Amino acid sequence: MNLFRTIKEDFLNVKRNDPALHNTFELFFNYPGLWAMFFYRISNSLYKRGLRFIPRFISAIGQFLTTVDIHPAATIGCRVFIDHAVGVVIGETAIIGDDVVIYQQVTLGGVSTSHGKRHPTIENNVIIGTGAKVLGNITIGTGAKVGANSVVVKDVPAYATAIGIPARIINCDNKNAELRHDMLPDVNKEIFHYLIKRIAVLEETIRTGNVELMEKEDHELSEIYSTFIKSM
Repeated sequence: MNLFRTIKEDFLNVKRNDPALHNTFELFFNYPGLWAMFFYRISNSLYKRGLRFIPRFISAIGQFLTTVDIHPAATIGCRVFIDHAVGVVIGETAIIGDDVVIYQQVTLGGVSTSHGKRHPTIENNVIIGTGAKVLGNITIGTGAKVGANSVVVKDVPAYATAIGIPARIINCDNKNAELRHDMLPDVNKEIFHYLIKRIAVLEETIRTGNVELMEKEDHELSEIYSTFIKSM
C-alpha cells in the first residue's frame, strides 16, 4: 500500500472506531492522534529513504502540534487508531501491526540504552488502554488487551488480557473477551481473599476437627491459587 492510500486509510479508520465523530470536518480539528499518524507516515517514508534530519524535524513539528512523540523509524501498520492521543510515546524500534487501538498517555518504550531492538512489538488487533506502559523488547500477541495504567514488562500471549503493576495475564485465549475497564479484576485483592479464606478454613478445621470441611474447600482454593500463579 502506497503512502497516500495508507494516509487515506488512517482517515477512514477514525470513522470506524470513534462513535463521537459526527462529520468529516471534525477530523481536521479534534483528532490529534490522526494528525500524529499523518506526520509519522510522511517522516517514516523519508526515513526509509535514508534521510535522517528532515524526518526528525517533521516528527518534532508533529510532536509540537499533537503532543504525540512517534519516532520516524518506528514501524506502524495499517488502520492504527490513537484515540485522544495526548502524551503517547512510540519508540524508535517499536513495531505495531494492523488494526491496533492505542489510548492517551500510552508509552511503548525501552528499558535500556543498548542498540538494537529495545522497544515492544504489538501484533494485530491489540487494544492498549489509557496510561499503559509497555516496556522493553517484548511482544503483545494478536488480539491481546492491556488494561489502563498497566505496566507490561513481559510477553502477553495472543487474546490474553494484561492488567496491573507489573502486569499479570488473565483471560488467556479468549478471543471474544471485551476490554471493560470498569470490570477489570484486582489480582492482588483476589490473592488476599484466597489467603484469608485459607486461614479461616484451617482455623475451623483445627477447632472442630472436621477434616471433610478442609477437603471440600481445598479444590476451590487450589484453583484460585493456580490461576494466580499462572498470572505471575
